[in-house]
Amino acid sequence: MSPDFDIERIDEVIHGRIRLGIMAYLAGAGAADFGELKTRLSATDGNLSVHLRKLEDAGYVEIEKAFAGRRPLTTVRINDAGRTAFASYLEALRGLLPPT
Repeated sequence: MSPDFDIERIDEVIHGRIRLGIMAYLAGAGAADFGELKTRLSATDGNLSVHLRKLEDAGYVEIEKAFAGRRPLTTVRINDAGRTAFASYLEALRGLLPPT
C-alpha cells in the first residue's frame, strides 16, 4: 500500500463522473460552451446544469450567460481555484495507487 494512501483527500465535488468529465475537459480547453460539454459528456441539459451549479458553488468554475442573436449561450470556464482543486484531486488519486 502506498504511504500516501488517504481516501479522505478525494474531493467529493469533483469525484462524480460528470463533474470529473467537466473538470478534465476544461483543464485542457480552458473554456467550453454548454452544448460542447453536453455532447462531450453525453449528458442531458438538466443533468449537466445540476453538475455545473455544484462546481460553480464550490468556486471551481465560472459560468457566463449571454445571447448569440436570440440564442442563449452559456460559457463555462475553469478558474485558478478549479485548476488547483483538479490538480490536488489527481494527486490524491495517485496516492491511492501502489508505487510503480
